[in-house]
Amino acid sequence: MQSTIKLDKDKRIEMICHIKDYFLKERNEELGDLASSLLLDFVIERLAPEFYNRGVYDSYLYMSDRIQDLLEIQKPQWNSSARTASIET
Repeated sequence: MQSTIKLDKDKRIEMICHIKDYFLKERNEELGDLASSLLLDFVIERLAPEFYNRGVYDSYLYMSDRIQDLLEIQKPQWNSSARTASIET
C-alpha cells in the first residue's frame, strides 16, 4: 500500500495555484511557489491521511448499510420437513 499521496505534475501545479489564490484573497498575502509547495506538502503528509481515513470509514458504513439491505431481500427457504409433516397428518 502506498503510504503517501502522489499527485501528478498538473494537479500539483493546480493545487499550488489554489493555495496562492487563497492566501492572496483571504489574507492579502502573496505566497511564492516554494512556500505554497511546502504548505501543500505539509497538508499531504500531515492532514490528508485523516481525510482519507474518514472517507474509508464513511465508505465502510455505506457499504455495511447496503449489505444489510441486500440480506433483507433474501427469499425464505422452502422447508421440506415442514411440508412432509403436514402431508402425513
